[in-house]
Amino acid sequence: MTYFFSNIKALITLIVATTTFLSCGGNSSQSPDSDEPVWIAGQFLDESEYKDLCASPRTEPDSNGDTFDDVLGTLMHEKMWLRSWTNQTYLWYDEVEDNDPTSFTLNEYFEQLKTQELTESGSAKDNFHFSQATEEYNLRTQTGVSSGYGISWEFVSASSPRKLIVRYTEPNSPADLAGVKRGYELSEIDNIDVINADTESEIDAINAALFPSDSGQIFNFVFTDSSDNQYAIDLTSANVELQPVQNVKIINTQLGNIGYMQFNSFISAGQQGLIDGFQEFSDNSVSDLILDMRYNGGGLLAMASQLAYMIAGSSQTANETFETTLFNSKSGNTNPVTGNQVQATPFYTREINWDTYQFTDTSLPTIELSRVFILTTENTCSASEAVINGLNGIDVEVILIGDTTCGKPYGFYPQDNCSTTYFTIQFQGVNAKGFGDYADGFKPSISPSFEDELPGCVVTDDFTNELGEESEHLLATALNYTETSQCLTFLDASSSRSRAIAGSGVSIKSTSPMLDSIILENKLITDPISLPANHAL
Repeated sequence: MTYFFSNIKALITLIVATTTFLSCGGNSSQSPDSDEPVWIAGQFLDESEYKDLCASPRTEPDSNGDTFDDVLGTLMHEKMWLRSWTNQTYLWYDEVEDNDPTSFTLNEYFEQLKTQELTESGSAKDNFHFSQATEEYNLRTQTGVSSGYGISWEFVSASSPRKLIVRYTEPNSPADLAGVKRGYELSEIDNIDVINADTESEIDAINAALFPSDSGQIFNFVFTDSSDNQYAIDLTSANVELQPVQNVKIINTQLGNIGYMQFNSFISAGQQGLIDGFQEFSDNSVSDLILDMRYNGGGLLAMASQLAYMIAGSSQTANETFETTLFNSKSGNTNPVTGNQVQATPFYTREINWDTYQFTDTSLPTIELSRVFILTTENTCSASEAVINGLNGIDVEVILIGDTTCGKPYGFYPQDNCSTTYFTIQFQGVNAKGFGDYADGFKPSISPSFEDELPGCVVTDDFTNELGEESEHLLATALNYTETSQCLTFLDASSSRSRAIAGSGVSIKSTSPMLDSIILENKLITDPISLPANHAL
């Protein structure tokens, strides 16, 4: 999430803090004691006492050229740092059991440093607790590209009998150029039965092909379409640059022009596409907007604020709050990570220079709508939900078409320690009305009764039509709703391809749009007088 501060003293403090976070090391230069630290239940030292004390310190720059402040320590130092960092910054620090670290491996210890409470629906309260190798994380955030084929997969079932369906392909990617289409179901890779394979060697081979470690790797994929036609296609992995904005179009109806946009990720590469798209909407005087964020896992909150402004315009957003951050109960109005005072995020009205992390003088185009249609699934997450909540907070009507969103009103400051970057929830976002309790997701409803229920229609994702086609079920329903305020009913055959399967066999690797968005882009911005710290939503 992005928060701006209004004085030079805050700026200087934040520059130091952010530089520390981005350099992947703290400011601790102390040498470790000869003995390991001792765990005493309920007693916590400041996290800086253990920061960068590593069992295997990094002494040379990594493959990305990043350097670190590591010194020799022990695994117990690393565990005690996690313990103190959690106690100081975790949103629900008082719901974490203070267990003796000595009985856990490092990974096991981190995994249990979270609340075990449940939401009202019975789901885990914290579904967003994870870590990643720092070198891999830095590579992805610094380059914005990763090796692959440009396929966004729907992992209906990662366990046998498996079902993997193509959601969409990135324009000009290897998959796009080879003719891979939305709705194709994967059946084989290099003569291995993807659906039923269960040996370790087969699973390893499938994972290696789905997630190639480098560009230039060639695998043979066999796909089946909805008519049971098969296509054997050789795909060569490449470094694929994401194009978050796709399929911008104007749909002419009897009631006027309707804008449609597929928006897949809140990363910096998406800003120009958003600006160009909304300028086209403005030039064509659209009377409604259908924003397709069914696969948008989130990313930059600053861009979420920009997007909400471009929808609502200046008259509805002037002097209004887009989102306010709530940290843990002992922090008050102080950010426990940066030490700065918490200030609300407004609706951002200007373009952002993502090289300098500053606002430019260019104002964003707007379409001044009092309602918006958003196409959603369980993969609509984080910053996407912040757009929904932020617009609700200023009484812009949000109509949901699709399914319940993922439920992530939370964010974190990715933090490196001893070769691993940790993601642990540190804050919750609330809108101008103070609402942010949508941990079970926003739900489309014909008759909404609760704050996390919004007007709209439940429609199953339709893989038999391309995204942006007016016959695609979610878009067709939205178009119908603009005229009738009624939902549509479809025969179930086409949507059954995406129905979940209770797989019981060995699981292959799968992806999460939300985690991918966080990993790809967690950098924030500055304006000439203020600098927010480094965190992601």
